[in-house]
Amino acid sequence: MRATDGDTMYESGVEAVMEERQRLINLAYRLLGSLADAEDVVQETYARWYSMTDAQRDEIEVPAAWLTKVAGRVCLTLLGSARARRETYVGEWLPEPLPEPTEWITGGAAGGGMDPADRITLDESVSMAFLVVFESMTPAERVAFVLHDIFRYPFTEVATIVGRTPAACRQLASSARRRIRESRVDADPSAGHAAVVRDFKAAWDAKNIGALIGLLDPNATWIADGGGKAVTILDPIIGGERIAHTYLQLATVAPDYTLLERTVNGLPGLVVQQNGRAVTVFAFHVVGERIHHIWTVRNPDKLRPWTTR
Repeated sequence: MRATDGDTMYESGVEAVMEERQRLINLAYRLLGSLADAEDVVQETYARWYSMTDAQRDEIEVPAAWLTKVAGRVCLTLLGSARARRETYVGEWLPEPLPEPTEWITGGAAGGGMDPADRITLDESVSMAFLVVFESMTPAERVAFVLHDIFRYPFTEVATIVGRTPAACRQLASSARRRIRESRVDADPSAGHAAVVRDFKAAWDAKNIGALIGLLDPNATWIADGGGKAVTILDPIIGGERIAHTYLQLATVAPDYTLLERTVNGLPGLVVQQNGRAVTVFAFHVVGERIHHIWTVRNPDKLRPWTTR
Protein backbone atom coordinates (compact mmCIF):
# COMPACT_ATOMS: atom_id res chain seq x y z
CA MET A 1 0.00 0.00 0.00
CA ARG A 2 1.36 3.40 -0.96
CA ALA A 3 1.86 5.95 1.76
CA THR A 4 -0.32 9.02 1.47
CA ASP A 5 1.16 12.51 1.44
CA GLY A 6 0.00 12.84 5.03
CA ASP A 7 1.78 9.64 5.99
CA THR A 8 4.96 10.83 4.27
CA MET A 9 4.85 14.17 6.07
CA TYR A 10 4.26 12.42 9.40
CA GLU A 11 7.16 10.02 8.85
CA SER A 12 9.50 12.84 7.86
CA GLY A 13 8.40 14.79 10.92
CA VAL A 14 9.10 11.84 13.22
CA GLU A 15 12.49 11.36 11.58
CA ALA A 16 13.38 15.03 12.06
CA VAL A 17 12.43 14.88 15.73
CA MET A 18 14.38 11.66 16.35
CA GLU A 19 17.45 13.14 14.65
CA GLU A 20 17.66 15.54 17.60
CA ARG A 21 18.42 12.64 19.95
CA GLN A 22 22.19 12.78 19.61
CA ARG A 23 22.31 16.54 20.20
CA LEU A 24 20.05 16.20 23.26
CA ILE A 25 22.23 13.41 24.69
CA ASN A 26 25.30 15.60 24.19
CA LEU A 27 23.60 18.52 25.91
CA ALA A 28 22.27 16.50 28.85
CA TYR A 29 25.58 14.72 29.48
CA ARG A 30 27.45 18.01 29.69
CA LEU A 31 24.85 19.38 32.06
CA LEU A 32 24.61 16.31 34.31
CA GLY A 33 27.96 14.52 33.99
CA SER A 34 26.14 11.19 33.76
CA LEU A 35 25.33 9.24 30.62
CA ALA A 36 22.62 7.26 32.41
CA ASP A 37 20.92 10.45 33.63
CA ALA A 38 21.33 12.04 30.21
CA GLU A 39 19.55 9.09 28.58
CA ASP A 40 16.74 9.37 31.14
CA VAL A 41 16.37 13.07 30.38
CA VAL A 42 16.09 12.45 26.65
CA GLN A 43 13.59 9.66 27.22
CA GLU A 44 11.49 11.99 29.37
CA THR A 45 11.74 14.73 26.74
CA TYR A 46 10.46 12.47 24.00
CA ALA A 47 7.74 11.10 26.27
CA ARG A 48 6.45 14.64 26.73
CA TRP A 49 6.61 15.26 22.98
CA TYR A 50 4.57 12.17 22.13
CA SER A 51 2.11 12.73 24.97
CA MET A 52 0.82 15.78 23.10
CA THR A 53 -1.90 15.58 20.48
CA ASP A 54 -1.07 15.95 16.79
CA ALA A 55 -2.70 19.37 16.87
CA GLN A 56 -0.51 20.49 19.78
CA ARG A 57 2.65 19.31 18.03
CA ASP A 58 1.61 21.03 14.80
CA GLU A 59 1.50 24.33 16.69
CA ILE A 60 5.21 24.06 17.54
CA GLU A 61 7.10 25.92 14.83
CA VAL A 62 10.58 24.62 15.68
CA PRO A 63 10.45 21.15 17.28
CA ALA A 64 14.22 21.17 17.93
CA ALA A 65 13.91 24.31 20.03
CA TRP A 66 10.98 22.85 21.95
CA LEU A 67 12.89 19.63 22.66
CA THR A 68 15.92 21.60 23.84
CA LYS A 69 13.79 23.73 26.12
CA VAL A 70 12.17 20.70 27.73
CA ALA A 71 15.47 18.80 28.09
CA GLY A 72 17.15 21.89 29.55
CA ARG A 73 14.40 22.36 32.12
CA VAL A 74 14.46 18.69 33.12
CA CYS A 75 18.24 18.93 33.55
CA LEU A 76 17.87 22.10 35.61
CA THR A 77 15.48 20.30 37.96
CA LEU A 78 17.78 17.28 38.22
CA LEU A 79 20.80 19.47 38.95
CA GLY A 80 18.95 21.01 41.87
CA SER A 81 18.00 17.65 43.35
CA ALA A 82 21.44 16.15 42.63
CA ARG A 83 23.07 18.41 45.18
CA ALA A 84 20.82 17.03 47.90
CA ARG A 85 21.45 13.43 46.78
CA ARG A 86 25.20 13.90 46.80
CA GLU A 87 25.15 14.95 50.43
CA THR A 88 24.49 11.29 51.22
CA TYR A 89 26.88 9.93 48.56
CA VAL A 90 29.68 7.81 50.00
CA GLY A 91 32.96 9.65 49.42
CA GLU A 92 33.61 12.03 46.56
CA TRP A 93 31.28 12.24 43.52
CA LEU A 94 32.87 12.44 40.07
CA PRO A 95 31.30 12.64 36.60
CA GLU A 96 30.88 9.44 34.63
CA PRO A 97 33.95 8.85 32.43
CA LEU A 98 33.48 8.15 28.73
CA PRO A 99 35.79 6.25 26.36
CA GLU A 100 36.73 7.22 22.83
CA PRO A 101 34.11 5.91 20.38
CA THR A 102 36.68 3.75 18.59
CA GLU A 103 37.66 2.20 21.93
CA TRP A 104 34.09 1.69 23.13
CA ILE A 105 33.26 -1.95 23.85
CA THR A 106 29.65 -2.82 24.52
CA GLY A 107 28.85 -5.74 26.75
CA GLY A 108 25.99 -7.70 25.23
CA ALA A 109 22.97 -7.26 27.47
CA ALA A 110 24.80 -4.65 29.51
CA GLY A 111 25.48 -2.54 26.43
CA GLY A 112 22.05 -2.91 24.86
CA GLY A 113 20.56 -0.83 22.07
CA MET A 114 22.37 1.87 20.14
CA ASP A 115 26.05 2.24 20.91
CA PRO A 116 26.30 5.29 23.19
CA ALA A 117 29.72 6.03 21.69
CA ASP A 118 27.88 7.39 18.66
CA ARG A 119 26.05 9.88 20.83
CA ILE A 120 28.68 11.87 22.71
CA THR A 121 30.98 14.23 20.84
CA LEU A 122 34.23 14.27 22.80
CA ASP A 123 35.88 17.69 22.96
CA GLU A 124 37.37 19.94 25.63
CA SER A 125 33.92 20.66 27.06
CA VAL A 126 33.62 17.05 28.24
CA SER A 127 37.12 16.64 29.62
CA MET A 128 37.04 15.51 33.23
CA ALA A 129 38.67 18.78 34.25
CA PHE A 130 35.82 20.81 32.73
CA LEU A 131 33.09 18.55 34.08
CA VAL A 132 34.54 18.80 37.60
CA VAL A 133 34.53 22.60 37.35
CA PHE A 134 30.92 22.44 36.12
CA GLU A 135 30.10 20.72 39.42
CA SER A 136 31.20 23.85 41.29
CA MET A 137 28.66 25.99 39.41
CA THR A 138 25.09 26.62 40.44
CA PRO A 139 22.55 24.76 38.29
CA ALA A 140 21.52 28.01 36.58
CA GLU A 141 25.16 28.94 35.84
CA ARG A 142 25.85 25.54 34.39
CA VAL A 143 22.79 25.55 32.14
CA ALA A 144 23.41 29.11 30.94
CA PHE A 145 27.08 28.46 30.20
CA VAL A 146 26.62 25.12 28.43
CA LEU A 147 23.70 26.32 26.31
CA HIS A 148 25.30 29.61 25.32
CA ASP A 149 29.06 29.03 25.25
CA ILE A 150 29.09 25.42 24.06
CA PHE A 151 25.87 24.99 22.09
CA ARG A 152 25.69 28.64 20.94
CA TYR A 153 22.11 29.32 21.98
CA PRO A 154 21.31 33.05 22.23
CA PHE A 155 20.56 34.35 25.70
CA THR A 156 16.99 35.10 24.66
CA GLU A 157 16.44 31.34 24.25
CA VAL A 158 18.50 30.44 27.31
CA ALA A 159 16.25 32.73 29.34
CA THR A 160 13.15 30.69 28.45
CA ILE A 161 14.84 27.58 29.84
CA VAL A 162 16.42 29.03 32.96
CA GLY A 163 13.40 31.19 33.76
CA ARG A 164 15.35 34.43 34.04
CA THR A 165 15.90 37.48 31.88
CA PRO A 166 18.45 37.41 29.05
CA ALA A 167 20.55 39.93 31.00
CA ALA A 168 20.51 37.68 34.07
CA CYS A 169 21.51 34.67 31.93
CA ARG A 170 24.38 36.69 30.50
CA GLN A 171 25.58 37.31 34.05
CA LEU A 172 25.21 33.62 34.91
CA ALA A 173 27.38 32.61 31.95
CA SER A 174 29.93 35.26 32.88
CA SER A 175 30.09 33.92 36.43
CA ALA A 176 30.58 30.39 35.05
CA ARG A 177 33.46 31.57 32.85
CA ARG A 178 35.07 33.18 35.88
CA ARG A 179 34.91 29.87 37.76
CA ILE A 180 36.64 28.16 34.84
CA ARG A 181 39.38 30.81 34.73
CA GLU A 182 39.94 30.53 38.46
CA SER A 183 40.23 26.76 38.20
CA ARG A 184 43.04 27.24 35.64
CA VAL A 185 41.54 24.63 33.34
CA ASP A 186 42.79 25.30 29.82
CA ALA A 187 40.55 24.77 26.82
CA ASP A 188 43.62 23.50 24.96
CA PRO A 189 45.16 20.54 26.81
CA SER A 190 48.89 20.36 27.36
CA ALA A 191 50.77 19.26 24.25
CA GLY A 192 52.66 16.81 26.40
CA HIS A 193 49.57 15.29 28.03
CA ALA A 194 49.87 11.91 26.29
CA ALA A 195 53.60 11.60 26.97
CA VAL A 196 53.15 12.44 30.65
CA VAL A 197 50.39 9.86 31.09
CA ARG A 198 52.49 7.26 29.28
CA ASP A 199 55.45 8.02 31.55
CA PHE A 200 53.17 7.79 34.58
CA LYS A 201 52.04 4.32 33.47
CA ALA A 202 55.65 3.23 32.92
CA ALA A 203 56.70 4.50 36.35
CA TRP A 204 53.72 2.77 38.00
CA ASP A 205 54.44 -0.52 36.22
CA ALA A 206 58.11 -0.28 37.24
CA LYS A 207 57.15 0.81 40.79
CA ASN A 208 59.60 3.70 40.36
CA ILE A 209 58.76 6.09 43.20
CA GLY A 210 61.24 8.72 42.07
CA ALA A 211 59.81 8.85 38.57
CA LEU A 212 56.25 9.07 39.89
CA ILE A 213 57.11 11.96 42.20
CA GLY A 214 58.86 13.72 39.33
CA LEU A 215 55.74 13.52 37.17
CA LEU A 216 53.43 14.90 39.84
CA ASP A 217 53.13 18.56 40.74
CA PRO A 218 54.12 19.06 44.41
CA ASN A 219 50.58 20.28 45.12
CA ALA A 220 48.82 17.69 42.95
CA THR A 221 45.44 16.35 44.07
CA TRP A 222 43.95 12.89 43.70
CA ILE A 223 40.19 12.40 44.01
CA ALA A 224 38.53 8.97 43.78
CA ASP A 225 34.90 7.93 43.40
CA GLY A 226 33.83 4.50 44.59
CA GLY A 227 30.30 5.44 45.56
CA GLY A 228 30.41 3.00 48.46
CA LYS A 229 30.39 0.15 45.91
CA ALA A 230 34.15 -0.23 45.39
CA VAL A 231 37.08 0.14 47.76
CA THR A 232 38.94 3.42 47.29
CA ILE A 233 40.09 6.50 49.17
CA LEU A 234 37.21 8.54 50.60
CA ASP A 235 38.95 11.90 50.96
CA PRO A 236 41.13 13.73 48.43
CA ILE A 237 44.88 13.25 48.77
CA ILE A 238 46.97 16.38 48.28
CA GLY A 239 50.68 16.40 47.51
CA GLY A 240 52.62 14.68 44.75
CA GLU A 241 54.83 12.67 47.09
CA ARG A 242 51.86 11.40 49.14
CA ILE A 243 50.03 10.42 45.97
CA ALA A 244 53.04 8.57 44.57
CA HIS A 245 53.57 6.54 47.75
CA THR A 246 49.85 5.70 47.97
CA TYR A 247 49.78 4.49 44.36
CA LEU A 248 52.70 2.17 44.93
CA GLN A 249 51.12 0.79 48.09
CA LEU A 250 47.94 0.04 46.15
CA ALA A 251 49.90 -1.54 43.30
CA THR A 252 51.62 -3.85 45.78
CA VAL A 253 48.45 -5.20 47.37
CA ALA A 254 46.10 -5.13 44.36
CA PRO A 255 45.11 -8.43 42.71
CA ASP A 256 46.49 -9.21 39.26
CA TYR A 257 45.57 -6.39 36.92
CA THR A 258 46.36 -4.93 33.51
CA LEU A 259 47.03 -1.22 33.13
CA LEU A 260 46.00 0.11 29.72
CA GLU A 261 46.33 3.43 27.94
CA ARG A 262 42.87 4.59 26.90
CA THR A 263 41.15 7.80 25.91
CA VAL A 264 39.05 9.18 28.77
CA ASN A 265 36.62 11.98 27.92
CA GLY A 266 38.67 12.95 24.90
CA LEU A 267 42.12 12.90 26.54
CA PRO A 268 44.73 10.21 27.22
CA GLY A 269 44.01 8.33 30.43
CA LEU A 270 44.48 4.92 32.00
CA VAL A 271 42.20 1.98 32.67
CA VAL A 272 42.76 -0.88 35.11
CA GLN A 273 41.33 -4.19 33.98
CA GLN A 274 40.88 -7.29 36.09
CA ASN A 275 39.70 -10.53 34.48
CA GLY A 276 38.97 -8.58 31.31
CA ARG A 277 36.71 -6.02 32.98
CA ALA A 278 37.44 -2.37 33.57
CA VAL A 279 37.42 -1.74 37.31
CA THR A 280 39.09 1.67 37.46
CA VAL A 281 39.33 4.62 35.07
CA PHE A 282 41.92 7.38 35.53
CA ALA A 283 41.61 10.89 34.08
CA PHE A 284 44.41 13.45 34.33
CA HIS A 285 44.87 17.20 34.18
CA VAL A 286 48.36 17.95 32.93
CA VAL A 287 49.97 21.38 32.97
CA GLY A 288 53.27 21.54 31.12
CA GLU A 289 55.05 18.32 32.05
CA ARG A 290 53.44 17.77 35.44
CA ILE A 291 50.20 16.13 36.56
CA HIS A 292 48.13 18.57 38.63
CA HIS A 293 44.96 16.50 39.13
CA ILE A 294 44.08 12.81 39.01
CA TRP A 295 40.47 11.65 39.03
CA THR A 296 39.79 7.97 39.64
CA VAL A 297 36.38 6.40 39.05
CA ARG A 298 35.75 2.96 40.55
CA ASN A 299 31.99 3.07 41.09
CA PRO A 300 30.85 0.18 38.86
CA ASP A 301 27.62 2.01 38.02
CA LYS A 302 29.71 4.64 36.24
CA LEU A 303 31.81 2.14 34.30
CA ARG A 304 28.96 0.78 32.19
CA PRO A 305 30.37 2.19 28.92
CA TRP A 306 33.66 0.39 29.61
CA THR A 307 32.10 -3.04 30.10
CA THR A 308 33.82 -5.73 28.05
CA ARG A 309 32.21 -8.59 26.19
